Amino acid sequence: MKLSIITVNLNNAEGLRKTIESVVSQTFTDFEYIIIDGGSTDGSVDIIKQYADRITYWVSEPDKGIYNAMNKGILQAKGEYCQFLNSGDFLYSNKVLNDVFYPNFTEDIITGDMLKLFPDNITKLDKGQAYARLQKGQNLTLYDMFYGTINHSSSFIKRELFNKYGLYDENYKIVSDWIFFLKTIGFAGIEVKYVNIVISCFDMSGISNTNLALRNRERKIALEKIVPKQILSDYNYFKELEQQYQTFDYILKYKITRIIVKAINKMIKNF
Repeated sequence: MKLSIITVNLNNAEGLRKTIESVVSQTFTDFEYIIIDGGSTDGSVDIIKQYADRITYWVSEPDKGIYNAMNKGILQAKGEYCQFLNSGDFLYSNKVLNDVFYPNFTEDIITGDMLKLFPDNITKLDKGQAYARLQKGQNLTLYDMFYGTINHSSSFIKRELFNKYGLYDENYKIVSDWIFFLKTIGFAGIEVKYVNIVISCFDMSGISNTNLALRNRERKIALEKIVPKQILSDYNYFKELEQQYQTFDYILKYKITRIIVKAINKMIKNF
């Protein structure tokens, strides 16, 4: 089996239905579908039962958080790759999986574009760090994972990586997928394949996007635990230099723009 799609849910019946429908409508069929529900009381279980014949495995019981739920899904997964599509998120089209897996890539992680869905129907396409590096003809580095990441819902992760590097760390609320990518891509240098395909639509109202203070605090704690002090010190220094450069570059561009505008205005007046 090529793929295990894992959806975790807690009291998000409307979002869950949207997620399920995007999965069961795929033209690609070499996948299993796993739903881990945290004991919802809002009708989510009734929706799961409506699609039970299209779902390989599901359970509804209390869990210890989102990563505990994801880990439950991983332990049930039989596919070569795992994708995590949480309730409220959905696949971009019914041909996405076919477009991704028809070429039969073999890399450890396959990643593509993610469409971010904000309130008031505002959308933003996020092509991720892998795309940015590819444009420069480079591979992802520790620095990319140190301060950035690749998008979780638009990535397909080989199941065997969880055997080798461990499951998601359940001690964190919202950054354990980033920690996993930091370890596997940043430190271990596993192979990542970027595909120029919009894979998923991501609900930006989740806790990882609305509670940036918690995310930054958890990242800081994780970096101090995982990254050797000498490397952490160097990278913080490099980051400060980068920020200073960006500030200088912005100021320089701003001043040059003002000079050009003034010169054009003067020419217009003289004319």
